[in-house]
Amino acid sequence: MEYQPVARSGQVPEGVVRRFFVGEAEVAVARWDGEVHAMSNYCTHLDCLLSSGRATEDGLLCSCHGSVFDFATGEPITPPATKAIRVYPVKEEDGQILVHVPPEDAADGGPRRRKLARG
Repeated sequence: MEYQPVARSGQVPEGVVRRFFVGEAEVAVARWDGEVHAMSNYCTHLDCLLSSGRATEDGLLCSCHGSVFDFATGEPITPPATKAIRVYPVKEEDGQILVHVPPEDAADGGPRRRKLARG
């Protein structure tokens, strides 16, 4: 599994969500309770940017309508979202945050962009 560096560890402080790119894929990277999490940057409810939200003890909070997604599974914990977001493997090494995004997501922007391209 190939991991790509996306940020320095200090760029994602506790409770914060930031947007980064791996190829064409937008990735929301969050830190909660010292652990880093990476997931698709688009809410499955109305495609709001999850990087505009925040990390909470329950999961990633979408700032648009209040959906919360589980960090580990991407499953929605709080409505209105009913579909899971994609979760990517992430690790921290030597002060860097590294994320594994599957090659097909990195090449075409991930599930949201594929959906838009199909119309």
